Amino acid sequence: MNVQETLADLVRIDSRSSVSNLEMINYLAPRCERLGLCARLLPYRDAAGTKKFNLVAVAPRETKDDDVIELALVGHTDTVPFDPAWAEALTLTRRDGKLYGRGACDTKAFIAAALAAVGRFDLTKLARPLALVFTADEEVGCLGAKRLAESSAMRVRRAIVGEPTSLQPVRAGKGYCLAEVEVLGREGHSAYPAEGASAIFRAARLIERIERVAGALEAERHESFDPPYTTINVGRVEGGTAKNIIAGSCRFTLEWRPVPGQAASRAVKLIQAEAELLRADDPGFDYQIDVTRLDGGVETSADAVLVSFMEAATGRRAGTVAFGTEAPQMIEMGAEAVVFGAGDIRTAHRTGEFVPAEELERCVKILALAIEEFCL
Repeated sequence: MNVQETLADLVRIDSRSSVSNLEMINYLAPRCERLGLCARLLPYRDAAGTKKFNLVAVAPRETKDDDVIELALVGHTDTVPFDPAWAEALTLTRRDGKLYGRGACDTKAFIAAALAAVGRFDLTKLARPLALVFTADEEVGCLGAKRLAESSAMRVRRAIVGEPTSLQPVRAGKGYCLAEVEVLGREGHSAYPAEGASAIFRAARLIERIERVAGALEAERHESFDPPYTTINVGRVEGGTAKNIIAGSCRFTLEWRPVPGQAASRAVKLIQAEAELLRADDPGFDYQIDVTRLDGGVETSADAVLVSFMEAATGRRAGTVAFGTEAPQMIEMGAEAVVFGAGDIRTAHRTGEFVPAEELERCVKILALAIEEFCL
């Protein structure tokens, strides 16, 4: 089976994060076994009670649990939702050298390429352990990879983490952090504003100060990134109950992406300090900041062995990305980590997602070179 046929099989499987990834695992585990890897399933239940699975497949088969994996190829099995109007979302469709379908770019192309690359070798001849690692719930917080890291499921020396990077090796990434903020007021009739206190006005004052914090953080630069500083976004705001009622509550979602070397909590601590200043001016100012995700930025050294190899294999200098990946969890397991894969992240998550067929084929060759370099 060639890599495009494998990708077609993977795209055919509905693996949105909201459903179990069991169908994907039931496809991948036997494929890994037939290739000569020993597949192990690591199940868990998500917050909704849905059963999910991480899959770790290792070769040679006699590799012990405490052996260090020389090279792990890591891909996430879940995808974002798709518009029901996209009739071909689960059917890989080729047009003008591009392969369309949900997950074709992010990141079933990498999984298909990893399987094809491994299939080029007699795994009984490996000198050092190789692993295929397929995770759940990356799109909703890298939850499967975090479980792997927390459980110390394996130790890894080097990891290639699959994401669409247009075949450029990526050695560093910003973190990803989220918080839900609620600002309280006091309800009243809008004709008599002195009888109440608008939570929306109070939230607006806090949001204005958050914008100032964002500006201040621009001075803490990491020039490898574009933009070269931690970014902050208020993505959703909702509050109030009716047009003629002074709002008693206003909620908003706060997101920030810290650069490597900066504490993931720095932005929110600065924001909390601003909220306390508002409280000093307005004793009735009441708020709560509930941090729901706190993933810091990570960086693999520019002179790391894996970085140098991937630069030579691709002919491209290693770069950085501003989006979240599973590289931090691989680094927790001891790995030098490089993010890499076919396709462009800017085409992911949208109707008409695609991966260039030529990039998919090149991805297979580059992953095969990595296996040969580090495991044979």
